[in-house]
Amino acid sequence: MSTVRDMTELAMISIYDWNNTEIEHFHHSFQQILPYLNAEGQTLYREIIEEIERRQKP
Repeated sequence: MSTVRDMTELAMISIYDWNNTEIEHFHHSFQQILPYLNAEGQTLYREIIEEIERRQKP
């Protein structure tokens, strides 16, 4: 089972280096609070979605 690092640690590394569990966890979390995200949060959420799409390509 993979552990999920907190956002403080993940913010210091490239999203390409996040593991799949972290991507899925924060995608779900941001999806739940989407109406309350500021511009920076919305940008990070969009980057997470783009990373999910990138990882799904063959």
